[in-house]
Amino acid sequence: MSIESAKAQNLISETPEGSSLWRDAWIRLRANRLATLSLFFFIFISILTIIGPEVISTSYEDQDLNNTFAKPGSTHFFGTDNLGRDLFARVLHGGRISLAVGFLATAVSLVIGVAYGMTSGYLGGKTDALMMRIVDILYSLPFTIFVILLMVLFGRNFVLLFIAIGAVEWLTMARITRGQTLGLKQAEFIEAARALGYSHSRILFRHILPNLIGPVIVYATLTVPAVMLLEAVLSFLGLGVQAPMSSWGSLIKEGSEKMDIAPWLIFFPGLFFSLTLLALNFLGDGLRDALDPKSAKD
Repeated sequence: MSIESAKAQNLISETPEGSSLWRDAWIRLRANRLATLSLFFFIFISILTIIGPEVISTSYEDQDLNNTFAKPGSTHFFGTDNLGRDLFARVLHGGRISLAVGFLATAVSLVIGVAYGMTSGYLGGKTDALMMRIVDILYSLPFTIFVILLMVLFGRNFVLLFIAIGAVEWLTMARITRGQTLGLKQAEFIEAARALGYSHSRILFRHILPNLIGPVIVYATLTVPAVMLLEAVLSFLGLGVQAPMSSWGSLIKEGSEKMDIAPWLIFFPGLFFSLTLLALNFLGDGLRDALDPKSAKD
């Protein structure tokens, strides 16, 4: 082995241990009480919406026309709606739908954005300039209206809903990933990998992508509430999930129409929705601080 190859191999082997970086990040995250509280609250809400509908005896579809607009009490914790359906069951089921749309749409946006941005930043030059101009053009389009048109043309389909939202939320992720990749490809361990003759795909997926996980996780945490909010807007416009399914956005829409006679119909879905969005935003801020490379050197 030549001296240059030996030095390159040493640079590769001396890259920071991922476990140490994640352990330090977890320590910094735990020091942020608001972010830690938000994390546990979000875990609680997720478990409640996933397991809750299967445990409680009342289904979100069950109607009792003799017990419409019942106030919150021991029988119906959150009251009932105009069809006598238990609001507690509908809030739990609606949370399951809202969180599913948020996470699935975010996953779609991350796959597209990370692949696009990483490719653009790594190739550089005219290819990078062209790919970023495409992103700039797409940024100028009214994507909320684009999603609405998709829902109108193809129907209010649950799968189409998160695909359509995810397909328009990837632009910011592409820019973030591209900027990180531009910096990483000039690092010594990447130059060492090139000197050892590693393929472009190996450099991208074995050396660059693992170093993008931090910013990707932070952005994903902040994208989920943004997607949930967009789904709520679509539901408020009548383009969200179809009845009898419900999301927090559709429940808020239904509650707003009857808030003068049954204010609990908008209060409880709005409370769950608002607290979940706040928790995700606080968690995203905490993760950003915990994964900040500058703070890791303190």
